[in-house]
Amino acid sequence: MDLREVLTIIGRVFVIYLSVLVIMRVMGKREIGKLSPVDLVVAIMIAELAAIPMEDPEIPLHHGLIPIGILVLAEVTFSYIALKSPRARDLLNGSPTVIIENGKILEGEMRRTRYNLNDLMAQLREKNVPNIHDVEFAVLETSGKLSVIPKSQKRPLTPEDLHIPTEYEGLPAPLILDGQIDYRNLRAIKQDEEWLLKEMDKKGIRAVDEVFFAAIDTKGNFFVSKKLE
Repeated sequence: MDLREVLTIIGRVFVIYLSVLVIMRVMGKREIGKLSPVDLVVAIMIAELAAIPMEDPEIPLHHGLIPIGILVLAEVTFSYIALKSPRARDLLNGSPTVIIENGKILEGEMRRTRYNLNDLMAQLREKNVPNIHDVEFAVLETSGKLSVIPKSQKRPLTPEDLHIPTEYEGLPAPLILDGQIDYRNLRAIKQDEEWLLKEMDKKGIRAVDEVFFAAIDTKGNFFVSKKLE
């Protein structure tokens, strides 16, 4: 294999990689564990089709990219139909199944979904609920995950239960990430770089490139973490 063939293969890999990356972004944000059956089938088929032109340089790139494009078009179409039609949504993605109701296991539903007791107990332990009697509802989601709603007397206390007023917390705004200023967040809090440098100076830090992470919370507390020497 000469240098030209090696460069050709590298170029094809990058083209396919970027194409599949764009395609997965088009398909939307979804965790791998929460893929519907349709999404999972499409993802597997895209992986197989992308591998074909990478394995054999004699196969034109469009022989892999065109089928991938058709798959994505079909997936987006089905997603839109599922968005508008509850019946289509149930047909394509399935529907959640109640496994435990008021502390009682629904054996018929477990058999219908082929969900065994070992899986049930394992997922309850993952939710820190070892006792089935403490469960109001346990729902097997279409992703295969178990959603557990404890009985009201078994739920942790909240400030609302104790009638304790709380303040709004919100999310901290990252201002520096690995030595780079996030100007969008800086503008969002209505501050500028000069203000940021003054806050850093209060912490004994002179330069932005010395900072690994810096953020400010909704109460105005400034946090900064220096890079390792």
